[in-house]
Amino acid sequence: MAATATAPPDQSAGVRQGVNPWLIAASVMLATFMEVLDTAIASVALPYIAGSLSASTDEATWVLTSYLVSNAIVLPASNWFSLKFGRKRFLMSCVALFTVSSFACGAAPTLAFLLIARVIQGAGGGALQPLSQAILLESFPPAKRGAAMAVFAFGIVVAPVLGPTLGGWLTDAYSWRYAFYINIPVGMLALFMINRFVHDPDYIKNAKVPAFDNLGFGALVVWTGLLQVVLDIGQEDDWFGALWIRWAVFFLVVSFIIFCYHSWTKKNPLVNLQVFKNRNFLIGSILIFMFGIGIYSTITVLPLYYQELLGYTAFTAGLAVAPRGIGSICGMPIIGYLSGKIDPRYLLTFGFLTFGLTTLYFGNVTLDISPTTLLLPILITGFGLSFVFVPISIAAYGTLRNEQIGNASGVFNLMRNIGGSIGISVAQTLLTRRADVHQNEILNSVPQTGQQFQNSFGAAQHALTNTFGTANALHPAQATLYQQLGRQATLWSFVDVFRWLSLLCFVSVFIVWTFKKVKPGKPPAAAH
Repeated sequence: MAATATAPPDQSAGVRQGVNPWLIAASVMLATFMEVLDTAIASVALPYIAGSLSASTDEATWVLTSYLVSNAIVLPASNWFSLKFGRKRFLMSCVALFTVSSFACGAAPTLAFLLIARVIQGAGGGALQPLSQAILLESFPPAKRGAAMAVFAFGIVVAPVLGPTLGGWLTDAYSWRYAFYINIPVGMLALFMINRFVHDPDYIKNAKVPAFDNLGFGALVVWTGLLQVVLDIGQEDDWFGALWIRWAVFFLVVSFIIFCYHSWTKKNPLVNLQVFKNRNFLIGSILIFMFGIGIYSTITVLPLYYQELLGYTAFTAGLAVAPRGIGSICGMPIIGYLSGKIDPRYLLTFGFLTFGLTTLYFGNVTLDISPTTLLLPILITGFGLSFVFVPISIAAYGTLRNEQIGNASGVFNLMRNIGGSIGISVAQTLLTRRADVHQNEILNSVPQTGQQFQNSFGAAQHALTNTFGTANALHPAQATLYQQLGRQATLWSFVDVFRWLSLLCFVSVFIVWTFKKVKPGKPPAAAH
């Protein structure tokens, strides 16, 4: 019984080594916030990067794809590297690599140079999220892990929301290069703080590291790399209509099966999938996957709605959705306090229901809304999101030992990133395909020979007569009506995406209640 009472505090004390855990939290979150923020900032700057480096918009999208591919490869393998080289040393190396490559990205003279720098930057940034999460969970006693995850959620949830606003302002006011240069002072401060306050626990210092898993890493590289490429470029090449995508998916599936079988059966794999035997972690991974789809889809779709249909610039669209970040910031201290007192399942239910109801409200948008119409729903969405990420982490990691957290964190964050990539890809595909469907439905319900169409066409032709003359107003009137048709069809495609996202949230509520109960503030039985 004495060992039961003292083991968890001893484990946390080994990580802290007399350092205030909040200083450790600030140290690791600087790096994570910088990495997540940079992903969102770069997406806003793509048109400017293409113009500056004499590249097409399609070629510029590789700036995102190259980063995501290397990021996804390193992310689940981070635990092995941290055991091999020491977690603190590996974390500092990643931050240094990310910072130096950020300077190289900003100073890139050509697109090829920029893509190489982005691959290196993605490799440096891939390990920052799982390492930060593992350090936070181990630095705080179980009773305060909710507060630790609230700090981590600040970077994961708030950074993608602030990214488009900050990126739009930097790009408009200065240059797209400053979207990368901004990482340099943050990275230097993070290096100083990590070196000063972060220490390795004994189980990492004394770890017997197995040989590098070449087959597992090779399969991981193939399936994660192909998945990101297919998701990013699939819509442009008509998905399975393209031969190369069919072959890519074939090799993706084969390599994924090899990776799963090898990682499940090998004694010391690079990524230990046996952690999925833990029921709470399995369900938590499913929920964080769905959470990734939901949050990244709304972060992508809502600014597009403002830009494509209402004519907002990237910066003003970022400002319109910025209240989500304010809502998340307001929710963080509340969830940090409640997570140690209330069953995570109740908090998750509230979070998913709030997110689902506000997303359902977004499904009522029109072409006539003002900039402030969605202000309150967007604010509430951010507040609800803070009640999702933190309880998922508490419930998922609540029954794992400290020694399992490093490996589990890599898998957990990979699930969220893959969910985000799939969510963005599916949302963009739905916007394109559903717009075509709604255009056909509108044309079928409003025939050109009908009175309604003839009245609208006559009114448009009459309005344009003074500008183009009676003889020349026909074609401009037709173009005007077709433009309105396209806008209405696109609007309904946004409505579809919002409503389906709300349905996803409601389904998640039922999955939440398959968690085993984790007592707030209590160490897991497996850690005794």
